[in-house]
Amino acid sequence: GCRKRKSVRGCVVGPDLATLSLVMVKKGAEELPGLTDDQRPRRLGPKRASNIRKLFALEKKDDVRNFVVRRELEGKKKKKAPKIQRLVTPAMLQRKRYFRSQTRQRMVLSKKLKQEYSKRVVEYRQEQKELRAAEVAKKKKEKKAAK
Repeated sequence: GCRKRKSVRGCVVGPDLATLSLVMVKKGAEELPGLTDDQRPRRLGPKRASNIRKLFALEKKDDVRNFVVRRELEGKKKKKAPKIQRLVTPAMLQRKRYFRSQTRQRMVLSKKLKQEYSKRVVEYRQEQKELRAAEVAKKKKEKKAAK
């Protein structure tokens, strides 16, 4: 759909506005009912490996999978945990090694092919040079015979 243009009104609040977007800058002496009076914990924990490490002050050698914030489902005896992103696993390291080796193999192969090609170009140029020399010699011979 089309973007709704919002008019900037400064601090003027009229009866025609349905909702106001406000941000709490400073908390006063008393609590606001329904806003600051209750402490509600965050529903979900971090999903990224580095953020889990930061939350629990873990070291690099600690296993992040043991510290994932799990939540219990209502009415069930089941717990849910997020799939950890950016987790360094042996499979990932193996894949990285494989890709690097593939790159190296391609570099070696291209180097070899380039050498073969340059060798072939040199041979071809030499052949062309010889053919041209033979052609020139033939024309000289014909010119001499004509005189």
